[in-house]
Amino acid sequence: MRSTKWVSVIAAAALTFGVAACGSDNNDNSSNTGSSTSASSGAKSGKIALLLPESKTARYESQDRPNFERKLKEICPDCQEIYSNADQDASKQQQQAEAALTQGAKVLVLDPVDAASAAAIVTRAAQSKVPVISYDRLISNSKVAYYISYDNAKVGKLQATSLIDKLKKDGKTSGSLVMINGAPTDNNAKLFKEGAHSVIDGSGFKVAKEYDTPDWSPDKAQSEMEQAITALGKNGFVGVYAANDGNAGGAIAAMKSNGVDPQKIPTTGQDAELAGVQRIVAGDQYMTVYKAIKPQAEIAAQLAVDLVQGKRPNARTINVQTPNGSAGNVPSVIFDPVAVTVDNINDTIIKDKFWTAAQICAGQYAAACKSAGIQ
Repeated sequence: MRSTKWVSVIAAAALTFGVAACGSDNNDNSSNTGSSTSASSGAKSGKIALLLPESKTARYESQDRPNFERKLKEICPDCQEIYSNADQDASKQQQQAEAALTQGAKVLVLDPVDAASAAAIVTRAAQSKVPVISYDRLISNSKVAYYISYDNAKVGKLQATSLIDKLKKDGKTSGSLVMINGAPTDNNAKLFKEGAHSVIDGSGFKVAKEYDTPDWSPDKAQSEMEQAITALGKNGFVGVYAANDGNAGGAIAAMKSNGVDPQKIPTTGQDAELAGVQRIVAGDQYMTVYKAIKPQAEIAAQLAVDLVQGKRPNARTINVQTPNGSAGNVPSVIFDPVAVTVDNINDTIIKDKFWTAAQICAGQYAAACKSAGIQ
């Protein structure tokens, strides 16, 4: 586990980079298959591949990709983007990486489906002298150029601390919990779980049922929650640790379909997905973890351009060295996550323009927003 200092999201977002712009255009392809865009010639540029893992988690297509592409176009318009989404298929992602290398990618920005098997992509890229930036999830035991993510153990701690504090505030000092973790192939999911257990295991509450959710699938999370309700009974648990908002949505759907009122069972989440934030406003989900994805995606684009242009990153960019097994330490940019409940949506998500009040408060959520003072 990392024992270095972490910068805050606000400080990270304020990082500056002494970088020369280099050229002109990058269209936003709507397809999830490999594609590239280009523009007129200019200063030193090249092809940069952005390889994302899946689309069931809404953040990748709604936040990571557009913010990365926007920054890339801003700082290096002549740089061409090769974009692919692996749809949670590790073999497909390896094929997409190979295709990007064949198309002449000079840098791979890779968010791995499988943290272990993706090491083969790093090895293959190295044969072509192409550096790999490990984005959001660490590619295990591989010599990546940079790692950009959040303090993922802290994410789990924030989720679990929020859950336990809420239960105690409601007058409960013990009881059974259901844990719906993320994909077992995702190194981040492992860290979320470890962080959560470090809080829950000494809290007086007991994890009665625990699941690792393949593919981070909300449908599978819903099935897992239904299994837990069958095993424990409708009144047999007091809270739900869900590793992200998609899992939380599945768990809440299962509770509703089985006659359990989710407003009486605090449920955690992560990623501040629009649907998750709306559930918080409505009272069905207790909290989410907000990660300011915009600076994360922008720094990934900046470091990719630096690598293409043979530049060193600004000295203030790298803020920690992350241990990565046999590969040694990886120069990293690590952000701090923030716990969000209905009480601080205005001061975090809306203030940062992650989602607007109009988006959150649309339709059926208007009355709840007004009651909560969200604007």
